[in-house]
Amino acid sequence: MYSPKRGADLLKSVLTAVGASLITAVILMLFIPSYLDRIRPEPINDPLSVPQAQRMAQDNEVTPMSLPENAERLDITTIASKVIPSVVGISTTRVDTTNLFRSTEEQVWSVGSGVIVSENGYILTNHHVIGGNANKIIVTLDNGKTVDATSQWSDPTLDLAIIKISAKGLRPAPLGDTNELKVGERAVAIGNPLGLQFQRTVTAGIVSAVNRTISVMTDGKENYMEGLIQTDASINPGNSGGPLINANGEVIGINTIKVASAEGMGFAIPINICKPVISSFQKNGSYTTPYMGLFAYDKGVAEYVKQDFNMSKGVYVAEIDPESPVYQAGIRIGDIITHMGEVEVNTMMQLREEMFICGYKGDCTITFIRDGKVRKVDFTLGERTRDGVVTR
Repeated sequence: MYSPKRGADLLKSVLTAVGASLITAVILMLFIPSYLDRIRPEPINDPLSVPQAQRMAQDNEVTPMSLPENAERLDITTIASKVIPSVVGISTTRVDTTNLFRSTEEQVWSVGSGVIVSENGYILTNHHVIGGNANKIIVTLDNGKTVDATSQWSDPTLDLAIIKISAKGLRPAPLGDTNELKVGERAVAIGNPLGLQFQRTVTAGIVSAVNRTISVMTDGKENYMEGLIQTDASINPGNSGGPLINANGEVIGINTIKVASAEGMGFAIPINICKPVISSFQKNGSYTTPYMGLFAYDKGVAEYVKQDFNMSKGVYVAEIDPESPVYQAGIRIGDIITHMGEVEVNTMMQLREEMFICGYKGDCTITFIRDGKVRKVDFTLGERTRDGVVTR
C-alpha cells in the first residue's frame, strides 16, 4: 500500500542518486582532461610544426642520406652476426720492471681486440694493443679456442699492427671503402671492453665526423693522428683494435682511442690505409713499409700547433729527414704538397695511403707549391728502418 512516508523516502533516494551522478560527472569533466594532458604526447608548437619543418628542409635543399644503390641495407642484428665471427680477443703479456718495492720482475697482462683479415690467420689490430715489448700474444677466437700469435708488422704512428696465428679456414671480415663515408650514417663497433668477460660486445651509433685530428703520445713522443673517423658508438678500454662497421656489414675502421672526458667521442683509423698492407700479407706473406721521410701538417694539425700555414689545400711539410728520398728529390720544409701522383692529398693520412699503395721501391711523383709556384719532383720510395716518429 502506498504511503506518503514511503513516497518521500523514494523521492529522496532518487534525488540523492541523481545528485551523486551530477557530482561525479563534474569531477570527471574537471580532472580527466588534466590527467590526459600529462600522459599524451606534447603537441609540436609553431613555428616548428611538422609541415613547417618539412618546408624548411625543402627550402634548404636538405635530402635524407642514402646508401649507394648497390648497398645491402642491414639491421644491427644482421651486421653483428656477419662480423662477430671475425672479431678476436688479443691478450698480451709484458715484463713490468717499474715496481720499486719488488726485486723480481712481474708479468702484466693486457687485453684488446682484433679483426681477422685473411682465412689463413692474419689479424689486424692496434700497435698499442700488442705493444713494442710484449713477450707473448694470445688470440681468443669466436669459438672460444685460444691460439698463440706472432707480430708480423707494426706502425706506431698509425697505431696499426698485423699479427699471425697458425690456422686455416678462418672467416675474414669484409672491408668497406672509407672514401664513401657520410656523416650521420650508421656505425657499429664490436670489441672486448674491459676484458674478455665482455668479449664481442656490440655497440651502435653513427659516424659523427670524418677527417678528425687528435694529438697523442706514441712510444713517449708526441704524434698527430689525422684523418680519423669520429663515432658516438660506445668505445671503451679493450675495444682497441676492434672493427668499426658500416650499414653494409663492412669494416670501415679500426677503433683506436676515445676522449675520456667526454661522452660518445671515439675514433677509428680508416680501413683504406690498411688495405695495401693486408693485400701484401695475403699475397706474399710479408709487407715492407715504404719510407718517404717527411712529416706534414694538414689544417687539423695547424689548429693544434696554432700556426697559419697560409694554405687552402694540401699539407705543409713541417719536418724532413735530410737522408730521405724526398729530401734528395728536392722537397724542403715549408713546401705544400697537393698531390701524390694524380691523387689530391689534404691530410697526412691521405699522403701515407698513397705512399702505401705506391709501395717500397715504387716510383712516385709529388706535386707541391713553393713561393706560389707549382712544382713536381720524382723519387723512389725507400724502406722504413725505424718507427718514423718525428723527434721534437
